[in-house]
Amino acid sequence: MRLSLGPALPYTLPSRHFRIECCTLTQPLRINRKSIENKHPKKWERLLDPVDSDPFSYLSAASRPVKLADKWMDYQGIQNWEGMLDPLDDNLRGEILRYGGFVDAAYKSFDFDPSSSTYATCRFPKNTLLDRSGLPETGYRPTKNLRATSGVQLPRWIEKAPSWVATQSSWIGYVAVCQDKEEIARLGRRDVVIAYRGTATCLEWLENLRATLAHLPDADSDKSTARYAPMVESGFLSLYTSRPTVGPSLQEMVREEIHRLLESYGDEPLSLTITGHSLGAALAILTAYDIKTTFKRAPLVTVISFGGPRVGNRSFRQHLEKQGTKVLRIVNSDDLITKVPGFVIDGENDQKMNVAGLPSWLQKQVEQMQLVYADVGRELRLSSKDSPYMNGVNVARCHELKTYLHLVNGFVSSSCPFRATARRVLVNQSR
Repeated sequence: MRLSLGPALPYTLPSRHFRIECCTLTQPLRINRKSIENKHPKKWERLLDPVDSDPFSYLSAASRPVKLADKWMDYQGIQNWEGMLDPLDDNLRGEILRYGGFVDAAYKSFDFDPSSSTYATCRFPKNTLLDRSGLPETGYRPTKNLRATSGVQLPRWIEKAPSWVATQSSWIGYVAVCQDKEEIARLGRRDVVIAYRGTATCLEWLENLRATLAHLPDADSDKSTARYAPMVESGFLSLYTSRPTVGPSLQEMVREEIHRLLESYGDEPLSLTITGHSLGAALAILTAYDIKTTFKRAPLVTVISFGGPRVGNRSFRQHLEKQGTKVLRIVNSDDLITKVPGFVIDGENDQKMNVAGLPSWLQKQVEQMQLVYADVGRELRLSSKDSPYMNGVNVARCHELKTYLHLVNGFVSSSCPFRATARRVLVNQSR
C-alpha cells in the first residue's frame, strides 16, 4: 500500500532564584530577567514568539550528555518510550531538551521584523546558522533551508496592504546532519534533524484557522468509505504541499533532501528526528508521515513535538502507527493550542465515533463538518501550574517554547512534578 501527500487545493478567501524542596536532581535552568524584558520589542505579531530568553544556559560543559550508543533506539522511541516517561528518564530529558535547542535555533534564525527587507527569511548563512543562533559545537551541520508556502488566495485589495501581510512563502526551518565523529559515536548512529519553527506570518495564522479535515490525495484506506480515509487539517496540508510561484513546495524540498541523504548515508546506522513547536509540531508529523510513505526503506523516524495542535483523524493516526513512525508529544495541560482544532473521538471502535462530552445529535454534526480528530503518539504531559517559578497561568506564556523547555527540565514524575534544582524561568512582566 502506498500513501502520498499531493498538493492541497487553494483556499480562497529575573534574575532571582528560589529553592523549592521536592526532588533533588541536577541541571538547573537559569534565565536572566533583563534579557527577558529588553531583548525584543513588544509587537502584536510576536505574541507567541518564544525568543526572549535563553532556555539553554543550564547546558554547561560540566553536564555533558552521556553516551547513548547501546540504547539509542530506546531513546528514539522504538518501544514507544515505555517506562521512560513517568518518572522521566534523565537521559531522555537531555535528548528532549537537545532537540528543543534545534527548534529554538529555528526561531532565532527567523527574521520577525516586518519592516525589514529580509522579513520572513533566515537571518544567518546556512553554515553558521547553529553557531549564531546560540548552538555552538553541536556536531551537526545544516544542509538545507526549508520554506513553507500558504495556499490561501488573497483578494486583489490586499495589494494595498503592507507587503508583509501578504507574504505567502517564508523560511520555516532547516535540515541538519550530525557530522562530528565523536558525537556520532556518542549517539550510536548518524542523526538527521529536521527542525521547524511555529507560526510567524499572517498567512500562516490564516492557515491555522482552516480547521476542517481534508483527504490526503491518492491515499489508500483500509475502509471502503471515504469517512474512514486518512485526513489531516486543511491548513497544515496546504502549508506542506503548496508551491510558490517559482520554486518547490516544502514537501518537495524535504523529499529531495532526504533522498540525497539516504543515498549518502543509507548504508550506515541512521535516524531521522523531526522536531517542531506549535505549527512546526504539526508540520513535523506531516513530514514524518510523508517520509515513511515515500521512502520504503527509510530508517527509524522519530517526532519530538512541543505544544503541537491536533493534526489528523483516527485513520491518519493508524497509518502513522503502521508505518512505525514514533511520536513523542510534549504537552502542557494549560496550553490551549494542544486542545485544538476539532474534537477528539472517544472509544476504540472505528464504527462508533463518539465525541467525548457531546450529545448524539451534535456528534453527528461534528462528523459531518469533518472536525473529528485523534491525538497521535505517546504523550509527556506537563503543567505550568506545577512549576513554583511561574506566576499564574497566562494563555500566551503557557504556549511558549521556553515554557515547555522549563517544564521538561523540571519535571520528575506525576507524584513529584517539579524538582528542587530547576530554576525560575519566568517573572511578572507586562507584554
